[in-house]
Amino acid sequence: MNLNQLKIFYLAAKQGSLSAAAETLCITQPAVTKGIQRLQEHYELKLFNRFGKKMALTDTGEVLYKIAKSIFELENQAEESLRDFQQRKRGYIRILASESFGSYYLPFIIDRFSLMNPKVRVSMDTLPTELIVEKTATLANDIGFISYPVPHKKLVSREILEDSYQVIVPPGHPFATKSSIDPKDLAGQPLIVHEKGSAPRRSVDEYIRRHNITLSIPLELSNNEAIKTAVEEGVGVAVITRRVVSKELRMGILKAIPLADPAMMRKFYLIHHKDKYISRSLQSLVEMVDQWIGEYRLGQY
Repeated sequence: MNLNQLKIFYLAAKQGSLSAAAETLCITQPAVTKGIQRLQEHYELKLFNRFGKKMALTDTGEVLYKIAKSIFELENQAEESLRDFQQRKRGYIRILASESFGSYYLPFIIDRFSLMNPKVRVSMDTLPTELIVEKTATLANDIGFISYPVPHKKLVSREILEDSYQVIVPPGHPFATKSSIDPKDLAGQPLIVHEKGSAPRRSVDEYIRRHNITLSIPLELSNNEAIKTAVEEGVGVAVITRRVVSKELRMGILKAIPLADPAMMRKFYLIHHKDKYISRSLQSLVEMVDQWIGEYRLGQY
């Protein structure tokens, strides 16, 4: 079906006038007449009855008008939606994040962003860093947050946050009253660790090698919540960033003691495809990430 002819028919029927349809479309009245004639001739059906200067839709015309009305109303909605995107009123941002950043840092940023941009939909999933890199390189998501740098020729990466590791213990533990933890303090301690290959495990393994200390590892766990629970139950101590235990610290369930080693830092990186179009909505979210992290560094959270 010729959509130009359908639009001529629709406007003529809607406005009840060939001249009004011609004016709306910025064409001549004979062009409107010809468009309707061609539509009728093509399907060998009559769409209008004429009564002097008045026009009335035939039964066939009534059916076609309802369909055409739906089509061109959708066209108007599409135009409005695109204008909304241009004006940053609406959009869809897909985020992938590593477990720690996605669970303990990013939700606060997304909540703030959503309050200021209620028509922009944001989805966030947590995945291992390697999968985030793989998916971001195929443009499966808009941006990613990873726990360690992974060079990739298709990606742009930048460090956005450096957070210190601390030792967490139950309130009654001998470490709870210390102002900092030296490597010798950890010697012989049961240490609960993340799974091999994770960013925290890499940092802990490097710390052990660098200081040549021996400790036991009663548990390897895959997520922070399980590690915190094991520490609460007295299974051992753990090395984790303070942000991850902020709730437990407020409740007095756990204590966090800084490590004396200044090299024990957790870093996070923002990545996106080098050819990714940065929409206004996405740029606004990235700016909010930087703003929140700046406030976090100042101890406001």
